Amino acid sequence: MTTQPQGKTLLMIGLVIVIGVIGYYVLNAPDRRDGGQKIADAINELPNGVDKASRQLKDRTPGEKLGDAAKDAGDDLKKATNQQ
Repeated sequence: MTTQPQGKTLLMIGLVIVIGVIGYYVLNAPDRRDGGQKIADAINELPNGVDKASRQLKDRTPGEKLGDAAKDAGDDLKKATNQQ
């Protein structure tokens, strides 16, 4: 028989594991856009640069997209702070 604190600890560990597994599958889900949607997304990204627009034509997981967004935010922050 487990005591109350041990039960809560086991519940929290189980919850963290379940959230981790779900997060892994969500971030590694395949790209389900068709060709027309990819082209439309690329056209929408053209004002932000050709390199960002070309990324929209590739099959990328949500995790890869999240990583690119974080990198872009860091680059934008560097540009903003280096301006005089």
